[in-house]
Amino acid sequence: MRLREVCPNLSLLFSPWTGLHAPRQQISNSSSITHFLLLPFPGTRQLQLLHFCLFLAIYLAALLGNGLIITTIAWDHHLHTPMYFFLLNLSLLDLGTISTTVPKFMANTLRESRDISYAGCVLQVFLFAFFVSTEFSLLTTMSYDRYVAICRPLHYETLLGSRVCLHLAAAVWACGILYSLLHTVNTFSLPLCQGNALDQFFCEIPQILKLSCSTSYLRELWLIVVSACLVFVCFVFIVVSYVQIFRAVLRIPSQQGRHKAFATCLPHLAVVSLFLSTGFFANLKPSSISYPSLDLVVSVLYSVVPPAVNPLIYSLRNKELKAALSQLI
Repeated sequence: MRLREVCPNLSLLFSPWTGLHAPRQQISNSSSITHFLLLPFPGTRQLQLLHFCLFLAIYLAALLGNGLIITTIAWDHHLHTPMYFFLLNLSLLDLGTISTTVPKFMANTLRESRDISYAGCVLQVFLFAFFVSTEFSLLTTMSYDRYVAICRPLHYETLLGSRVCLHLAAAVWACGILYSLLHTVNTFSLPLCQGNALDQFFCEIPQILKLSCSTSYLRELWLIVVSACLVFVCFVFIVVSYVQIFRAVLRIPSQQGRHKAFATCLPHLAVVSLFLSTGFFANLKPSSISYPSLDLVVSVLYSVVPPAVNPLIYSLRNKELKAALSQLI
């Protein structure tokens, strides 16, 4: 009798991460999957509760910061300008991004559970892809706003009137919906043959693709290529916009004028840098340094930290926003 017949799950006994996730269930048809298993943070129960408290603090900070920005911009009519209109949209997207992943993780930590339903995973993938893709498109639009404000100030109201801003915002949100819908439908139409355990604390498309059959992931490849091209085009647009902005700022004769122009651009540039650096590192890091614990930390950096930090970045050097916020409070 062969050894595999005696112990068919022998390979699972020697898995180096058995302490981090349960054995993968070998499932031949994805239609039989009713739930997925998320990867918890490793450590003792006390350490997991410490992680829960940390995530709760970050989540509350994100809710408070973005909520204050949304309320302040909506309340103060002096802030009803294109820049603050796009900033309001950015805060809405940040709230959606962090609310898609963190509450489920905190609930599972309290219940000492790893389960997420199939429908819940589909919804999480759709919402996360939607909020992240829409935010990147919005950051690209905001770079155009800064370009027009500094390089073509006399045409600012014409190029970015209220109707134009509404159309740009609608286009950004519509593209995000279409992008996430295509990815979600294509991802969950793949047959999943490698079990239902995800090496991530939320449902993420690359982790789900790892569960697909050996060649079925090629159906998703064309969408990934298209996404990479779109990201590259947006990145180039942002870089070109800021090259023009810096050239125009350096031509301003007064030092006070240059300082004011830089002050309106630095928050957006900092948010873009944080968003791109964490996202690129999470998706482009070599597979040789891919470990479950490291992947968890990296995923937190690009999915949890930016929504909590963005309100702080935009409020630190913005005198108009701070003045309106103090009046509101």
